[in-house]
Amino acid sequence: MKQSITFGGFVDAFHAFDRYSQFGYDALKIIFDYLEEYEDSTGEEVELDVIAICCDYAVQHWQDIANDYTIDLSECEDDEEREAAVIAYLEENTQFLGSCVDGLVYCQSF
Repeated sequence: MKQSITFGGFVDAFHAFDRYSQFGYDALKIIFDYLEEYEDSTGEEVELDVIAICCDYAVQHWQDIANDYTIDLSECEDDEEREAAVIAYLEENTQFLGSCVDGLVYCQSF
């Protein structure tokens, strides 16, 4: 039996598991919208599994991603170019979901 969930219910589930702070409001909205779009485009229902989402998705500042993945930014002239290079890396190597105040949201288990 499946149950539809609103964005508010999605956020509440993260609070219930004490995982809200892993993402924050804006990043959770990006993930929620992505999962809804995935369901609409594939016709496949996604089960709400907070722990699996916490394992599969991340939000980090572009500098941290560049360090974690050893992305060469030496040819970039400014921070705007560096961030764009990190986004391009994510798009090529994983699933980039979007940007928010807390950083870049991406699927780390793609």
